[in-house]
Amino acid sequence: MRRILRNVLIIAILIAGCILLTGCASNNTDEVVSEETKVLRVGMECAYAPYNWAQADNSNGAVPIAGSNEFAYGYDVMMAKYLAEKMGYTLEVHQIDWDSLPVALQSNKIDCVIAGQSITAERLQTVDFTTPYYYASIVGLTNNSSNYASATGVADLKGATCTSQINTVWYDVCLPQIENANILPAMETAPQMLVSLNSGKTDLIVTDMPTAMAATKVYPEMKILDFTNSQDNFKVSEEEINIGISVKKGNSELLNSLNTALSTLTTDDFERMMNDAITVQPLSN
Repeated sequence: MRRILRNVLIIAILIAGCILLTGCASNNTDEVVSEETKVLRVGMECAYAPYNWAQADNSNGAVPIAGSNEFAYGYDVMMAKYLAEKMGYTLEVHQIDWDSLPVALQSNKIDCVIAGQSITAERLQTVDFTTPYYYASIVGLTNNSSNYASATGVADLKGATCTSQINTVWYDVCLPQIENANILPAMETAPQMLVSLNSGKTDLIVTDMPTAMAATKVYPEMKILDFTNSQDNFKVSEEEINIGISVKKGNSELLNSLNTALSTLTTDDFERMMNDAITVQPLSN
């Protein structure tokens, strides 16, 4: 009888121990889940000042580039940091070639692209875009010594040798509007097209106002050709000058979160952040 009672007591103790251990395991699991950090993987060129660039240190608030010893900064990084904090994410920047950004998004290598992309109908066929996080007017850029430095409209650019960046509205839409233009192959990056202009290989390039403003800081001999208030401006749609954040098609949860965070900013905030980026941009990007 004593043996039976002893066995019953042992079994009861074992059951209680299992319950206790199970409860502890459950609590630990909940603790791990609650402490899990959400990461926002953002793709950008890190070679497109003042939107984004790479630098050697974390000065001015630059963030590490994943898989690299360098750091990323610029308007896009400022924006990514702000949005990630608002959404409760940890920011992770990935440096990806401009032409490969949509592929990286589709293959889930990154969660979104913040890289100065225009919200075009063509891009909307394969990705979803947030509301604009910048509004960028399109301008020409030439050298002060150029025959085109006094141009007051697109017609005055007739016969110019020109280029711009690959897969942009600047190259695909604007350059063909210049009569008898000698359009050279598109450049892979914004710095390359600026070097082309600075070296005299081209008479002019077409870009957006922030890029042009940043360029004149690095190359004081360059001149911005802004036809915005002219009757002879580059003809583009609103969608082609609205800059947005792209996410994978159908990722409505992330899209809505980004839009909610963006709604806390104004166009004045956009301009202030862009001016700050132009002020601190490095000369090499």
